[in-house]
Amino acid sequence: MNILLINPNTSDSVSDLIRAEAERSASQGTQIEVITAPFGVAYIETRFEALIGAYAAAEVAAKHHERFNAVIVAAFGDPGLAGLREALSCPVTGLTEAALASASLLGQRFSIVAISQRIRAWYRETVQHIGLEGRLASIRGLDEPLADIGNVQGNQGERLIALAERCVDEDGADVIVLAGAPLAGLARSLRGRLPVPVVDGVSSAVRHVESLIALQPGKAVRGSFAPPPVKANQGLSPALERLLASRRHV
Repeated sequence: MNILLINPNTSDSVSDLIRAEAERSASQGTQIEVITAPFGVAYIETRFEALIGAYAAAEVAAKHHERFNAVIVAAFGDPGLAGLREALSCPVTGLTEAALASASLLGQRFSIVAISQRIRAWYRETVQHIGLEGRLASIRGLDEPLADIGNVQGNQGERLIALAERCVDEDGADVIVLAGAPLAGLARSLRGRLPVPVVDGVSSAVRHVESLIALQPGKAVRGSFAPPPVKANQGLSPALERLLASRRHV
């Protein structure tokens, strides 16, 4: 199996964290490749930044998808996920969708621990879109600027643990979801330090797409996730043009 993880942020340090956790989580024989967005912001925190990240993810997917059996949008909030699922013939998932699927198998109510306060509204909307708002206990986030996005775990680790404990004690969470690619791998180090299960988006996404590849469920050719219809376009990159043209005969 060959899996592509697209980091819609421009931070290579975050891509390194994603790669390390994905390789630790993958089954023997699964090949992992992480590609960082060629344009955008250091880390996505707002709806508009997510819009940019979605376009960056589409560009990367259009250029590279044919070499892979599955694609993962490796940013919490899953920017561009639904559109990529329309356009690509292989399974596609994102960190939020995969993490919440894992959390739903481990408890009734989950809380999300995030890297900032600003990001919480967008995350709540993502949970609503997935259809699991009724199982969301809370979203708590760090309340200070992040100077080094690649070292959030080292600089803010104890604060993240304290937030997770408040989610359990004050909000009634059965499961903690650590949100965001900068927190990739942190769940491993927290095993045994929190009183409830802890879920990581990267490891969840890798394991879920491995299952989807093995299941061979096929690609939608009708319904809301059918390929985009053929129409005139302009100003698109050659890769995006090729992707849209290739969908004509799916």
